[in-house]
Amino acid sequence: MHTPEKRLGTPLEGTPAKTWDPLAPIAAPLCLHQPQVLPEWVDYNGHMSESCYLLVFGDNSDAYFRHIGIDEHYRDELGLSFYTVQTQIHNIREVAEGAPLRLTLQLLDMDDKRMHIFHTMHHGTEGHVLATGEQMLVHVDMRQGRAAPMPAYLHERVAAIYQAHRTLARPAQAGAPIGIRRKAA
Repeated sequence: MHTPEKRLGTPLEGTPAKTWDPLAPIAAPLCLHQPQVLPEWVDYNGHMSESCYLLVFGDNSDAYFRHIGIDEHYRDELGLSFYTVQTQIHNIREVAEGAPLRLTLQLLDMDDKRMHIFHTMHHGTEGHVLATGEQMLVHVDMRQGRAAPMPAYLHERVAAIYQAHRTLARPAQAGAPIGIRRKAA
């Protein structure tokens, strides 16, 4: 008997990329994903499990990818994708089952192969910050198995977003080192 393959999907899987309008205003930051905390995201402490913060930030990245023109066609037909090479999450407040979330995304930096993005998870109605996530993404030619420059049209879209986001304040948690802070003796 054949057992169906189990794998982690995203809420936007199978949804085509948005059509890019070069004349449309670009929000700074972008707000593309507004989920609700699902029961399966809640752990034995009664709040969202730490791994689910990353899951939600990943779904926010997927919404961003579709916003700039990346979907299954980009991956399957062109053999191109973005891979996450570094992530840092700051858990700021607990969040309960059923809570509405509002995710924002700020593009902190970019070049021809990389994007440095910053997610902020807000409570959807109360507005306070629940968590932040920072990621370094690398554009990859999956057939070659290595980093590769973005196609010109995609680079132009990402550059337009970067220009719109350059005026935003850099989030306090961005680039923050991890470690135990000690007072000087």
